[in-house]
Amino acid sequence: MTVLLQAKRLVQQYETGGGLFRTAAKVRAVDGIDLQIRAGEILGIVGESGSGKSTLGRMLLGLESPHEGEVLWKGAALPKLRSPEWRALRREMQLIFQDPLAALDRRMTIKDQIAEPLQIHGLASGAALEARVAELMRKVGLRPDQGARYPHELSGGQRQRVVIARALAMSPKFLVCDEPVSALDVSIQAQVVNLLRDLQASEGLTMVFISHDLKVVRNLCDRVAVMYLGRVVEEGPADEVFADPRHPYTQALVSSVPRAGVGLSDRILLQGEPPNPAARPKGCAFHPRCAMAESLCSGAVPELARHRGRMTACLRQQAIARAAA
Repeated sequence: MTVLLQAKRLVQQYETGGGLFRTAAKVRAVDGIDLQIRAGEILGIVGESGSGKSTLGRMLLGLESPHEGEVLWKGAALPKLRSPEWRALRREMQLIFQDPLAALDRRMTIKDQIAEPLQIHGLASGAALEARVAELMRKVGLRPDQGARYPHELSGGQRQRVVIARALAMSPKFLVCDEPVSALDVSIQAQVVNLLRDLQASEGLTMVFISHDLKVVRNLCDRVAVMYLGRVVEEGPADEVFADPRHPYTQALVSSVPRAGVGLSDRILLQGEPPNPAARPKGCAFHPRCAMAESLCSGAVPELARHRGRMTACLRQQAIARAAA
């Protein structure tokens, strides 16, 4: 398949904690990530809170400029932030937000909010605009008469459908879904996930699905990239990653997913909390919490490399493979 979007050695660095008598600490939220996203696929990005998932998603869309590295869209570098070329590219790249109520204007009706991007880009007006808004609402499972309502008059699932309809208004090629179901009830989560799957098939969308819910990622995504402290530690087809996780961190994540009729006796419990990104451990960032760690793990940073058909970043990959055999 054609590579639609590519990230090359992406780094995003922030400064935090500075003051009159203190030097600001430098935090690498994203630390040297390489990714290729193919046209028509859904890439899941998973990891604990603070691993850099949302920051990476915003960088892929060009909403944040990288501190280092670059993002290529159809082989060309993304245009400068807020330039005319960047604004034109918004028609092809859209974001679905985590909190639909915060993403919507409470003073505007639903139909006006769905129509707004079409008006800004001059894509429809008059009767054609009304017809397009009604079509989008039906496509995401809303009734056109609900367009006269305000966000607070809808349920959480309905508001999320409005956000999806607005993202689809300009027929984009690429969507980044940032925790789009985390604030919803389980039954509504299933409806939204099924909606995204149907839209991906009917519209030919390419998606990045950011989530900490591995059950949803397993059911929806074609490939998975597992992030830990700003780096990708494992990447591969979703079925293979969940059936045979290779990195110790991925193994711990997968073991925590409940399965019907199966106890949690084999669950891998990680010790301690994720390290402070401003005081990143030397060597492998995961080694303070890894049961397989040895002295070499604190001395060198593992690079993401192919091993036995899977991309992993672990210095002890061969020893882990022998233990699992």
